[in-house]
This record gives sequence, structure tokens and C-alpha cells, in this order.
Amino acid sequence: MPYLKTDQNIVLIGMPGSGKSTVGVLLAKRLGMGFVDTDLLIQEKAGRTLQDIVDEDGYQALRHIEEEVLLELDVHHQIISTGGSAVYSEAAMAHLKTNGVVVFLDIPLPLVIQRIGDYSARGISRRPDQSLDDLFEERFQLYTRYADLSVTGEGRSQDEVCESVVQGLRSDLFR
Repeated sequence: MPYLKTDQNIVLIGMPGSGKSTVGVLLAKRLGMGFVDTDLLIQEKAGRTLQDIVDEDGYQALRHIEEEVLLELDVHHQIISTGGSAVYSEAAMAHLKTNGVVVFLDIPLPLVIQRIGDYSARGISRRPDQSLDDLFEERFQLYTRYADLSVTGEGRSQDEVCESVVQGLRSDLFR
């Protein structure tokens, strides 16, 4: 893609259920890039699921492992699907932005709830006393702070979201 440096990454951020993994694979196929799912890297490093980490060690342990994984990530020309809580690490986001364009896949809270269903089994990094509404508001501020491009997913198929990302990257903003 002439509007991205040849070794540059596209980093997807957003709430669980926003389509980061699905849209990421579609983007990788569409753009001829590789695909990295950092949630899988976290699970591989920890030797257990995200939910097990949260259940056994707490949400802060998950965020710590996630930050380590993101800071160790040294890839080029990849679509990177991050975990929903990646934005809590300023250092990790700065690292990802050094060689990447950050794309926020923005969906409203009701759609998050519809897509993820029982979020207690999703390995979502949140304080035990924190409601999903509060988590959504807190993260939305961080997603918009780090995003180079925001793409709405409401009322769109994953293919349409993929195409919107491609078109957004082609806009004058990225030339």
C-alpha cells in the first residue's frame, strides 16, 4: 500500500466484541499483510487463558503481562489485534505507534453487550467493582486519545468495517 510505509503495522484497538480479530484477519488478507493477535500471545506467554489469569491473579496481572507482550513485540508489515485493555499502558501504546497506524474500531456499548454476551467468561481486564458501562466510558477516552483513525462498526458487516479502514487509510490524512 503506497500510503503506508512498507514495513509499517496497522494496530487495531477497541472494546471486546468490536471486531479486532475478525476485521484484522480480513485486513491482512485484503492488504497482503501478516496478522498478530496479542491476546493469543498473552495466553501463550502465560500458559493459560485470559480468564484464568484474571480469575487467579486479578485484572492487574493480566494488564502487566499484556504490557510485557506489547513492549516485546517487534514485527513489521502486520495487522496487530490488541486486547481491549492495551490502551492502559502508555509505554506499550507509544511502542506500537512508533511503527504503526492505530485504528479504533468504535462500537456502542449495547452492541458490545450483544456481541460478547456473558462477559464474565471473556477475560476482560476490569476492576471487580467496575460496571461494564464504567469500563466502556473509561476505555473510550483512551481509545480516542491513541487513535490515528476511528472507524464505526455499528450497522456494518465486518467486511464493510474492513473496507472503511482501508478507505480511511487512503484518505489525505495518511498521504
